[in-house]
Amino acid sequence: MVDWERLEELRTEIGEDGFDEVVGMFLEETDEVMQRIHGAAPDHLGRDLHFLKGSALNLGFDQMARFCQEGERACAPGGSGSVDLNRLHEIYAASRRSLMERLQRKPAA
Repeated sequence: MVDWERLEELRTEIGEDGFDEVVGMFLEETDEVMQRIHGAAPDHLGRDLHFLKGSALNLGFDQMARFCQEGERACAPGGSGSVDLNRLHEIYAASRRSLMERLQRKPAA
């Protein structure tokens, strides 16, 4: 669900303060997109899924990134446009919860 090695790699690359800022920004922006995607036209949904995929990859939400990639393909011209948005919400919620639990357990350096 979450690639913890990628997450720690990101933390090392940008430092603790930068990491906290990136995580906060990711969660805020992702929450906003997740709220607006229901009922979106396929072209808008495809763009939102592309954004979510990139963000998820950066933060190690690998299952979410794969799901968004599949959804993005479905929204492409010639695709079905059919994306199980409820499943996407479930994946994000589980990944988000797992991340928050891990961050709360991690002692401050």
